Amino acid sequence: MTSQLAIINTFILYIGLMMAIGVYYYRRTRNMSDYFLGNRKLGAWVTSMSAEASDMSGWMLMGVPGFAYLAGLNAGWIAVGIALGTWANWHFVAARLRKYTELAKNSLTVPQFLENRFEDNSGLLRTIPAVFILIFFTIYTSSGFVSSGRLFETVFGLPYEYAIFIGAGSVVFYTLVGGFLAVSRTDFIQGVMMFFAILVVPITAAMEMGGYTATVNAIDNVSHSMLEPFTKPDGSTLGTIELISLLAWGIGYFGQPHILVRFMAISSSKEIKQATRIAMTWVVLSLAAAVAVGMVGRVFLSHELAGTESETVFLVMTNELFPPIVAGLILSAVLAAIMSTASAQLLVAASAFAQDFYRTLLRKEAETTELIWISRASVLIIASLAIFIGLNPSSFILDMVAYAWAGFGAAFGPALLCALFWRRTTRNGVLAGIIVGGITVLVWKQIDWLGLYEIVPGFLLSLLAVYVVSKMDKEPAASIVKTFDAVGKSEI
Repeated sequence: MTSQLAIINTFILYIGLMMAIGVYYYRRTRNMSDYFLGNRKLGAWVTSMSAEASDMSGWMLMGVPGFAYLAGLNAGWIAVGIALGTWANWHFVAARLRKYTELAKNSLTVPQFLENRFEDNSGLLRTIPAVFILIFFTIYTSSGFVSSGRLFETVFGLPYEYAIFIGAGSVVFYTLVGGFLAVSRTDFIQGVMMFFAILVVPITAAMEMGGYTATVNAIDNVSHSMLEPFTKPDGSTLGTIELISLLAWGIGYFGQPHILVRFMAISSSKEIKQATRIAMTWVVLSLAAAVAVGMVGRVFLSHELAGTESETVFLVMTNELFPPIVAGLILSAVLAAIMSTASAQLLVAASAFAQDFYRTLLRKEAETTELIWISRASVLIIASLAIFIGLNPSSFILDMVAYAWAGFGAAFGPALLCALFWRRTTRNGVLAGIIVGGITVLVWKQIDWLGLYEIVPGFLLSLLAVYVVSKMDKEPAASIVKTFDAVGKSEI
C-alpha cells in the first residue's frame, strides 16, 4: 500500500505539472497559428523531441517490448523500418515542407496545404483528407487510451474501464486548454523522460542478472529462436512477405499528420539538420532499448506474461526492479508517452474538423475565436469515440497503431511526396491518391490477403493513382509551377 501511495503521488505531481503548462500556454494562445503551429517558433530541440515523443507514444514502451517478449530479435525489423523511415522523413521532407507550407498562404494543416498548393476552390482537398484524418486518428488515439488503461490497471489494480477514463481525462484537459504550444513543450519533457526510462530498465535488469553475457545466455536457454532475427517464435523461418511487412512501417512516416505538423512549426528550415541529429539519436537508442526490454523481460520475470499481458512487460519489470519513488518516475514516462501522442493526435484531428469541415462547409465566415472553441469541442467528441473503441481490454496496442499508421501512410504519404517533389502533380491526382490509399487500407485490413501489411498495397496503389490521374490531367497552372520552382531553387 505504501509503495502504491508513493507511485500515486508521483503521478499526481507529474500530471499536475503537465496541466500547469497547459494553463500557462492557454493564456498565450491568441490566434489559430498559435493554437495549431505555435506561430512557427519552435527550436531544433523542442521540434525534434516533440516529433519523436508524439510519434512513439505508449506503443514504443508497451507494444514493441510486448512483441519482442514473444518474438525476440524478430521484432527488431519493425525498429529497423521505423529508424529508416524517420531518417528519410527528416532528411527529404522536413525542410521542404516547412518552406512550402509557409509559402502556400501559411497553411496550418496538411489538407489546407494541399488545397493552397493546388489552388483548389472546391473544398474537396480539405474535406476528403479530413475524413480519413478523423477515421484513423480516432483509432490511433484509442490505442493511446488502451495504453493508459493497461498502465493504471497493472500498476494500481484498477478496473480497466475506470483506468482508461483517468488517462483519457488527463490528456484531454491540457490539449483543450493549451493547444500546440502546450503539447509541444510537454512533448519535450515527455520525450526526455521516455528516453531515460526505456534505457534504464533493460540495463538495470541485465546488471541484476549478472551482466550482458549472462543475460544473453539466459535468453538463449529459454528460446534460441529469440536471438535469431529471421526465426519466428514457432521456430519457422521469417518469410519474404512478413519481412517486407515489418520493414514497411518506415514508409508510413511520409503521411503521419501529427509528425508532419512538427516540421511545419520549426522556426527555420536551417534548424532541420540539428533537429535531425537529435531525433535520430533518440530513435535509434530508444527502439533498440525497447526491443531489449522485451527480450530481457522474458528471462528476468519469474512468471510468464500471456496474450495482451505481454505488452505490460515494461510496467511489471519497473515495479520489480526499483523502489516506489523511482518506479513512479519511470512509470510516469509511460504516461508521458501516452499523453504526448494522444494529445498530438487529438489536436490534429480537431484542427481537421474545425478548419477543414466547419470552416469549409458550414461557416466560411467563422472568426478565430469561434474556430478555437469549435476545435476544443471536437476534442471532446473525438476523445469520447476513442474511449468507446478502446473499452475492449483484449485489444493489442500494436495492432491498433499498425492499422492507423497504415491508413495515414497510404492516404497521405504518396500525395504529399508528389506534391513536394513532382511538379507535374495535379489536384485530381492528389485526390485520387488519398482516396485510393485510404480505402485500400480499410478494405485490405478486413481481407488480410497474403498476410501482407496493408500499408504496402495501400501506398503503392495510392502512388500509382497520383501518377496516372496526374498524367491524364492537363498541366498544372503556371502559378503553381512558379512557386514549385522557387522552393526547389531555395536553400533547404
